[in-house]
Amino acid sequence: MTKKAAFITGNYRNLLHEYGYSQKEIDEKLKNTWKQLFSADHPETQIYYPVGEDLGYMLDTGNNDVRTEGMSYGMMMAVQMDDKEIFDRLWKWSKTYMYMDEGENTGYFAWSCAPDGTKNALGPAPDGEEYFAMALFFASNRWGDGDYPFNYNQQARDILHSCLHKGENNDGYPMWNPDNKLIKFVPSVEFSDPSYHLPHFYELFALWSNEEDRPFWKGAAIESRKYIAKSAHPITGLAPEYAFYDGQPNHVRGFGHFFSDSYRVACNIAIDYEWFHDNACPIVVNDKIQSFFANVDPDNFRRYKVDGEPFEEKALHPIGLLATNAMASLATHGENAKKCVELFWNTPVRTGNRRYYDNCLYFFSLLALSGNYRIWK
Repeated sequence: MTKKAAFITGNYRNLLHEYGYSQKEIDEKLKNTWKQLFSADHPETQIYYPVGEDLGYMLDTGNNDVRTEGMSYGMMMAVQMDDKEIFDRLWKWSKTYMYMDEGENTGYFAWSCAPDGTKNALGPAPDGEEYFAMALFFASNRWGDGDYPFNYNQQARDILHSCLHKGENNDGYPMWNPDNKLIKFVPSVEFSDPSYHLPHFYELFALWSNEEDRPFWKGAAIESRKYIAKSAHPITGLAPEYAFYDGQPNHVRGFGHFFSDSYRVACNIAIDYEWFHDNACPIVVNDKIQSFFANVDPDNFRRYKVDGEPFEEKALHPIGLLATNAMASLATHGENAKKCVELFWNTPVRTGNRRYYDNCLYFFSLLALSGNYRIWK
């Protein structure tokens, strides 16, 4: 970690302002985009839906379900925007309907539910748990803890305890491989998803989790930075959706290519670099990604092999891809970085039934590029 790390300085780059946008424009865009995603006044872009007096969910509008990915994303957005009501509604919905208190996945959250709360699956997706934990720690630090289930700090530590210690009594599987310290795609398999690797979260888990687990999380941060680097193609920087522990693409069910999950790798590198400035952060990957897409029309974004060979299939979430390419600029410099940010600024949020994933990535990018994706400690 260098002295420039936001963790040390408390200063977060406002890259949009550095590139010439006025603070008034930036603040207005952030406020309006939040409303577009979280207000019923904008049904064509809305992805958050309140329920009753104290619940709410994030809807995957393309699949008409509620996912731990989206719920934990929404909580992270809410704590960054200082909206405790939305945060608490999302968290209570998650605990009420998604939390599993029996079976081999006790202590985890069902990755998909129907909007009425019915579980569509009894398995978890680890990216949800890690975002839940981080958002809860931030909520505890920003707002203080309340009564169950709003005892945020304890809830976060309990989640992380399950993630690491599940299976020690033959009661299921942990979410991280205990030997190589790499996150799994799902607990029962022995391969990973490069976009799940959040070393910037693990650095904070190493400070705030149960004391006995802190050395593991510090090691996980180190190993995840290495893994991100080796799973990215050496020329294009593109990472597959699924990869083996050696970083090589895992083509099970066709997920060994650069597609929707993969876009988040650039975001994770960018935030890790902004927060911690670790010399091992593979920022060169973001340079390569931006170089690869420098002359590609977003209307022609596609699925790609990691070596850059395109498929006929178009990108399912092109707005999400251009947003993550822009967020990558927190760790890069030069014309490609500026071009990606300008494209993002001039692109509106997505409408239509596929808007959920695109607009989640869009809002995270807007938070990050405006200096508002912060560590709360």
